[in-house]
Amino acid sequence: MERLEAAAYTIPTDGPESDATLSWDSTTLVLVRAHGGGHTGIGYTYAGPAVVGVVTGTLAGVVRGRDAATPAASWAAMRHAVRNLGGPGLVAEAISAVDIALWDLHARLQAMPLSTALGAVHEATPIYGSGGFTSYDDRRLAEQLRGWVDAGIPRVKMKVGRRPDEDQDRVRVARRAIGDDVELFVDANGAWTRKQALGWADRLADDDVRWLEEPVSSDDLDGLRLLRDRGPGGMDVAAGEYGYDLPYFHRMLSAEAVDCLQADVTRCGGLTALQRVAALCDARCLDLSLHCAPQVSAHAGTAVWHLRHLEYFHDHERIERIAFDGVLEPEPGGSLRPDRSRAGLGLRVRTQDLERYRTA
Repeated sequence: MERLEAAAYTIPTDGPESDATLSWDSTTLVLVRAHGGGHTGIGYTYAGPAVVGVVTGTLAGVVRGRDAATPAASWAAMRHAVRNLGGPGLVAEAISAVDIALWDLHARLQAMPLSTALGAVHEATPIYGSGGFTSYDDRRLAEQLRGWVDAGIPRVKMKVGRRPDEDQDRVRVARRAIGDDVELFVDANGAWTRKQALGWADRLADDDVRWLEEPVSSDDLDGLRLLRDRGPGGMDVAAGEYGYDLPYFHRMLSAEAVDCLQADVTRCGGLTALQRVAALCDARCLDLSLHCAPQVSAHAGTAVWHLRHLEYFHDHERIERIAFDGVLEPEPGGSLRPDRSRAGLGLRVRTQDLERYRTA
């Protein structure tokens, strides 16, 4: 490993966006380049520009000179080096982006696709279309969800919880738009109390909602367990996207808080950490669902034994089309299939297109 570079790009959304607990009008991509052996690996995370300073100020010195063929060893060294910085949050996101770049570099040096380097057990990663923001009117909501169905994706997700008086009608708009044969998921982003969530679970079951994400705060493990135990049959409770280290996922699984665990490869510590999270699920015969960042997660998902699916998030798939050439496209039936003819992630950075968005 010769050197690391990092930059942040803040890209406006294509319209106002909100969920039950947050509103935003832009998303920041932090891109890392790892150079070694005449090749360059790329990794990224969705986080604040401050991540750049962690990468270039601390992590670059940790991985410089290390064996590019052993990214897991570099990951361990990074974890030790950030003890006094604090592990969760921006630091974990920085480690995630570097770890992904190191794995991409390793795969490129071996002239193999990243999925193969990770030890793929699946040929493709199933996806579900995700967006359905609370800022959308009914027409925009229906058009977006129906667009994913028309593209062959048989699972879609929408946001709920900001305006409870409207949510039942919004869910029914969604169901009419997608038809009866498509799976409908909802995400409350932790907006409800336990009793509110129980009531909503029963109402959502009337429209055959199959997936209830963060009905209460993901920190409320007892509340999640309550919903898992008392919620309607056929409706899975899910959480985990805000996990930054292995103990977080261990606690959630030990509490039996979810039917399906979520993890974000750009937050949890990268590909090296995600493999360990997947092993926790394997030990419990419990499925893992990957959160966002589809161009990395598509490769990661192929190496997860108990894989459920990947969130094909509107903002991220749009940004990744701006940032990279060679992005994977959804296949009929709803999956992303890594191209085994291309080394690493198979992506090339569109540097000139990104430069106008650069913020760090």
